[in-house]
Amino acid sequence: MIIIKTEEQIAKMNKAGQLLAECHRQIAGMIKPGVTTMEIDQFVEKFLKQHGAHPEQKGYHGYPFATCASVNDVICHGFPSDVPLKDGDIVTIDMVVKLDGWLADSAWSYAVGNVSEEAQHLLDVTKKALYLGIEQAVIGNRIGDISHAIQSYAESENLSVVRNFVGHAIGQDMHEEPQVPHYGPPHRGPRLKEGMVITIEPMLNIGSYGCKIDPDGWTARTVDGKWSAQYEHTLAITKDGPLILTEQDS
Repeated sequence: MIIIKTEEQIAKMNKAGQLLAECHRQIAGMIKPGVTTMEIDQFVEKFLKQHGAHPEQKGYHGYPFATCASVNDVICHGFPSDVPLKDGDIVTIDMVVKLDGWLADSAWSYAVGNVSEEAQHLLDVTKKALYLGIEQAVIGNRIGDISHAIQSYAESENLSVVRNFVGHAIGQDMHEEPQVPHYGPPHRGPRLKEGMVITIEPMLNIGSYGCKIDPDGWTARTVDGKWSAQYEHTLAITKDGPLILTEQDS
């Protein structure tokens, strides 16, 4: 069942989203060689607590951390660790924030120091793919229009689109219907209606789109060891177009 949100409910989700966006702005200033993803995780937990919010991922199906921290060949759901980030790494920090009962979800990929041209291309294309998908998130379009915009651009830049993990609707629960794939033909899937709130979160790989799961049961890596990046926003479908609730530039 697709749950339509009222303007008041979207406003509450926007508060959660703006807090999440501020958290990412703070993280951006922390990213440098030598910092650990565990330090970032501990910062996020403290930051959210200070603002009366909760890291919704912690405890979700037993997940033990406030963030997912995915480095280099990790696609998503990586565990924060005490291993220092190195110059040239890329890292994705993903979190879900709960504030006053409502959720927002956003992942962002960061360059650590000076990265290779190949890694920078991966970051740039993945971020642009997210915003091309968002452009399709208008009343009357279908989920497949988002999917197709992302896949067609990513593949034109010689990157592959991960199939195993997709976007989703969100509200008071982290994962609601419908799912939002980042691949597939246009003009398919549920039609977008005013009041829907969804995440768009493309994960693009330099090599194959396949993945494998580490023994921890969570960490998803590329099958070929090549690198992966992800950018994600939570957005509402409105009569004035897509409203990004986790926009960091606002």
